[in-house]
Amino acid sequence: MDLDAVRTFAAVAETGQFQAAADELEITQQAASKRVAALERQLGVQLFARTARGARLTIDGQALLPHARELLRAAERAAAAVTPGRRALRIDVVNRRIAPSHLLHAFYQQHPAIDLDVVTVDEESALSAVGAGALDATFRSLRGTKLPRGLRSAQVIDDRHEVLVGQRHPLAHNETVTVAELAGHPVWMPGLSEPEPVGYYQDLAAAFGLTIDTIGPLFGNETLLAEIADSDRLATLVGEGSRYLWPESYDLRRIPVVDPVPVYPLRVVWRADNPHPVLAQFLDFLRAQYRPDDAVWVPDWARK
Repeated sequence: MDLDAVRTFAAVAETGQFQAAADELEITQQAASKRVAALERQLGVQLFARTARGARLTIDGQALLPHARELLRAAERAAAAVTPGRRALRIDVVNRRIAPSHLLHAFYQQHPAIDLDVVTVDEESALSAVGAGALDATFRSLRGTKLPRGLRSAQVIDDRHEVLVGQRHPLAHNETVTVAELAGHPVWMPGLSEPEPVGYYQDLAAAFGLTIDTIGPLFGNETLLAEIADSDRLATLVGEGSRYLWPESYDLRRIPVVDPVPVYPLRVVWRADNPHPVLAQFLDFLRAQYRPDDAVWVPDWARK
């Protein structure tokens, strides 16, 4: 069904005059009449009774009018869904507990009127989704990854490590933990499977002689936190920008890792020709928040 014809039919029904509808649509009266006549031929019914005082809806016209209005509303919604600045900005935060999610939340707090779609996408799909326009941006370390043609990236997060231990762990009363001290204690990080984080922690372990165990399934963060709270041996690494909640009785300790300070580097990735105006605002926000620090440790590939 021709939407221009439907729009003209609705305009004539509302104004009661072909000329008034034509003026509203900025077309000629002849064009308005042709559109409605074409719609009548397509449907096989008469939609208006022409009188000396204008155009009056027939019974068939009255039956069509609510559906015509809904068709026009659906067309407007469809256009809005793909119009930059009107559709929701779709951002992959990787994990809702970690730094990208909290940065996006801080941006949203500054711009509460924006329409935002927050998602988590697996590593294998993220870059292709940005390239295809299914995502506006994602956060990745890009370890061993050549950025596909047409995509851009910028370093925006250096997430400092903290060691998380229970109250009976030997490190529990430290104000900080040096990397050398951490080397004497096993770090447990079950459930890591995607190449980027697995590769990063392998690089970190190799650089400082750490024992980082990623073997075994993850039964959820709640189970992991409960096991660490009950242990005098287990420790795990979390990012300074991550957020976890646990019962007060767990008495878990988050202790900064220092000397040097290792960080998990993350880059924001977007498509160079993406015209969404809120994306540009978000990228500016990320750049303004980022404070690069040469004193931190990152793998060599993250310094390129």
